[in-house]
Amino acid sequence: MNFLLETLQMLVLSIYYNLEVFVRLFIPARKKSVSGEVVLITGAGSGIGRLMALEFASLGASLVLWDIGVEGNAETARLATEKGATTVHTYLCDCSNKADVYRVADQVKREVGDVSILINNAGIVTGKKFIEAPDSLIEKTMEVNTMAHFWTYKAFLPAMMANNHGHLVSIASSAGMIGVNGLADYCASKFAAIGFAESVALEMLSLGKDGIKTTIVCPFFINTGMFEGCGSKWPRLIPTLEPVYVAKKIINAIRTDQVYLILPRSLYVVLGLKNLLPVKLAVLLGVYLGAFNFMDAFKGRVKKTQ
Repeated sequence: MNFLLETLQMLVLSIYYNLEVFVRLFIPARKKSVSGEVVLITGAGSGIGRLMALEFASLGASLVLWDIGVEGNAETARLATEKGATTVHTYLCDCSNKADVYRVADQVKREVGDVSILINNAGIVTGKKFIEAPDSLIEKTMEVNTMAHFWTYKAFLPAMMANNHGHLVSIASSAGMIGVNGLADYCASKFAAIGFAESVALEMLSLGKDGIKTTIVCPFFINTGMFEGCGSKWPRLIPTLEPVYVAKKIINAIRTDQVYLILPRSLYVVLGLKNLLPVKLAVLLGVYLGAFNFMDAFKGRVKKTQ
């Protein structure tokens, strides 16, 4: 195909795809059924992981719950059963350990079968300035927030490719799209997670595996305790998100094959301006929104005393 024909094709398809987006503003995309799908959620023992499990339970999915905590995972399984889940499997897994991920993945494949919806949700944050963060915590952040995605994909993606059916979900962060003062290692891990997910999605398309979908979730701070004490300068513009709301939006994004989910909606504007404004003006906008001080009052999730 010559240059003129390919250019014409690109222009025609550009118009079509823009019209498609416009129509979707008025006619919501049809939601696919997840009944009978095998859904694996890492970090399922609390927070968004637990809430997603409960949403999937009410939709008839089979659940595979991974967490580093036995009690929290068991509680999620109990609640999911109450929600109507017919099949729930729980596994103790340290997602920062490659060998553990592969070992538990093999166990899942033997005991449950092929995973068709993989949700990499497990995540940690140090909450320290880069220069103050111990090397061990930086490494742990990268292992859980980024490298675990590599190992779970390696374990479960081949079956999805063989069936040309599946959904890969990365619970990333808005901090994976724009740097945040005081979150150097966390931002690095989430930037990497997003780049990895995007790259694998393109690999699947290039291989003709169009039945494998990808959803990348980039929320602002969620009121789960992980970022306790943090928030924006102007909550009406960029509010701290409620967990139930976020979980429902994620499930909706998965069921409508939405590639990117950024929450709240105001962040679409902020992230767009990042690439359009002069650097000094972008920094000024960051100061106005309080981005330089998001982490000043960070407390993090408080551990329960025995």
